Amino acid sequence: MTDPVHYFVTDIEADGPSVYDHSMLSFATVCVREDGEILDQFEANMTPLSNRNPDPRTTRWWETEPEAFQNTQIDARQPSDVMPEFVQWVGEHIGRKAFAARPLLFDGGWIDFYLLRFADRRVFEVPYWHKPLFDCAALDLESYLYGTLGRTAMASFGTVNPPEWLGDHPHTHKAIDDALGYAVLLSNVLKMQRGHDDIPKSMRAEFAS
Repeated sequence: MTDPVHYFVTDIEADGPSVYDHSMLSFATVCVREDGEILDQFEANMTPLSNRNPDPRTTRWWETEPEAFQNTQIDARQPSDVMPEFVQWVGEHIGRKAFAARPLLFDGGWIDFYLLRFADRRVFEVPYWHKPLFDCAALDLESYLYGTLGRTAMASFGTVNPPEWLGDHPHTHKAIDDALGYAVLLSNVLKMQRGHDDIPKSMRAEFAS
């Protein structure tokens, strides 16, 4: 019997857009089994990298979200401690593993950079260069959703999914809140593909249309 795939749905928060110039402040990951069962979660806040400065535009945006920013400062630890712990936590889940995010390019890029720098691992497999943490292809959640719904025109990044599709988890820019919402979204899509009825009626109607 083939081991089940576990999807590690991740959301990150940073003080700027560039993995080369700025710092990741926090991230959270929720593990979802391929049958849609939500199993586990990991979250951490991290201190900024040395010799880097926050992006001014991002700083102004954070000023409009003071509670969310304050959440990134609680019990912040060194990335050199956090990332090996994350590698160990992922490894505790038996079966095949895939990284997942919305959007994959942004969140996946940050996690890949920090894994490479602090744990000698990677999200994305590059032949002969470091060992990937995940052994299945990474998943962009919005692309997967739209493919499942049979849509040919993709959504813009700013598209907001119906709250019930995300289990009514508010998108607060606190990493664990956002990761839980996207984990429920993935769980619903996986269940929809298996013909389960315990998904939001509006999503089921979209799938049937």
